[in-house]
Amino acid sequence: MRKTERVLLGCLLWLSLAVAAAPPPGLPGLPPAAPPAPRADPAAGWSALAPAQQRDLRARYAAWRALPESERQRIRQAAARVAALSAAERDALRARFAGQDQLHRDGWRLGPQLGALYPKLQPLLGYVPAEQREPLLTLLRQLDPEQLAQLTLIAQRTPPQDRAELRAQLLGVSAAGRSAWLREKVGH
Repeated sequence: MRKTERVLLGCLLWLSLAVAAAPPPGLPGLPPAAPPAPRADPAAGWSALAPAQQRDLRARYAAWRALPESERQRIRQAAARVAALSAAERDALRARFAGQDQLHRDGWRLGPQLGALYPKLQPLLGYVPAEQREPLLTLLRQLDPEQLAQLTLIAQRTPPQDRAELRAQLLGVSAAGRSAWLREKVGH
């Protein structure tokens, strides 16, 4: 299996956990391991969930809706490939994904591209003030693979006390000057 496919499968597995519990309309995912019991009232199923489960499902769905359509399309394509696997293979992938650290599983909420890099970007993204979150995610989704690779190096090298300043600088750089700023920060 190619790295790209593993990345997509990781993101798909994250999404499938939400879908297996209570799938919102149109959200792709894997079928649950055991078919759910038919429900007369879908709202009754939702209300039976613990508040923490409801919050988690809302957050997952919001993350899905925030993904660019191109990322959602990649996930849908991966879903089709995963659906073609045997139940044992799907269960093995779910178990492998569940075995990851929660921090990394949550990183997949950013989609296939950023989710694959999340462990390296986490120092920069871990504690982002609410007002910087959306602008930063928008900026990250605009970066090409080389720029993202440079940013992962910068994030890893930046001490914790300097990360807020780094984010502010990154957000303040124009799109035209971003490549030069990244090269300068990497030291090339």
